[in-house]
Amino acid sequence: MGLTNRITTLVKQKVNTLLDRYEDPKEALDYSYVKQREMLNNLRRNIAEVVTAKKRLEMQKIKLWENIHTLDEQSRRAINADREDLARLALERKNANMLQVQSLDKQVTDMQSEQEKLEDTEKRLSAKVEEFNSKKEVIKAQYSAAEAHVRIKESVTGISEEMTDVGIAMNRAEEKTEKMKAKSQALDEMIDSGVLTDYTSNKDDMIERELQESTVKGSVEEELAKLKAEKARKKKGSSTEEEKEEEEAAQVVQ
Repeated sequence: MGLTNRITTLVKQKVNTLLDRYEDPKEALDYSYVKQREMLNNLRRNIAEVVTAKKRLEMQKIKLWENIHTLDEQSRRAINADREDLARLALERKNANMLQVQSLDKQVTDMQSEQEKLEDTEKRLSAKVEEFNSKKEVIKAQYSAAEAHVRIKESVTGISEEMTDVGIAMNRAEEKTEKMKAKSQALDEMIDSGVLTDYTSNKDDMIERELQESTVKGSVEEELAKLKAEKARKKKGSSTEEEKEEEEAAQVVQ
C-alpha cells in the first residue's frame, strides 16, 4: 500500500508538472467564460420553459372558467325547464371545474414564484459573467504583457551570458598576451646579460656589443680632442690680438 501511494503521488506530481507546462492561462480563462455562458444560456432556457408552462396553465384556467360559465348557464336553464337532475349534474361539473381552477391558481402562483427566482438568478449570474469577461480580458492582457516581458528578459539574459563568455575569452586572451610579452622581455634580458645565447644571430652579441662600445668611446675621445684643440686655438688667437692692441697703444703714447 505504501509503494502504491508513493507511485500514485508521483504520477499526480508528474501530471501536474505537465499540465503547468502546457496549460495556457488565456485559453483556460476563455474556456471558463464559455462554460459560464453555457450555464447562463441553460438558465435562460429553464426560465423560458417555466414561462411556457405557466402560460399553458393560464390557458387551461381560462378554458375552465369558460366551462364554469357554460355549466352555470346550463344549470339555470335546467331549473327553468324543471330538469333538476340536469341542473344538479351541471352544478357538479361546475364545482369540479372550480376545484381545478383553484389547483391551477396554486400551480400558476408557484410557477410565477419560480420564474421570479430564476429571473433574479439570471440577472445576478449575467452580471457576474460580464464582470468575469471584463476581468478575463484584463488578466489576459496582463499575462500577455508579463509573458512578453519574460521573453525579453530571457533574451537579454541570453545576450548577457554570451557577452560574459566573450568578455571571459577576451580577458583570457589579454592574460595570455601579457604572459607572452613578459616572457619575451625576460628572454631579451637574459640574452642581453649573456645568460642565454641567441642562436638565430650569425655573430657573437657580446663581442659585437664591446666593439660597438669601443667605437663609441673612440668617437667620443676624438670629438673631445677636437673641441679642446678648437678651444686652445681660440684662446691663443685672443691672446695675440690683445698683444697687438697693447703695442698699438704704446706707439700712440710715444
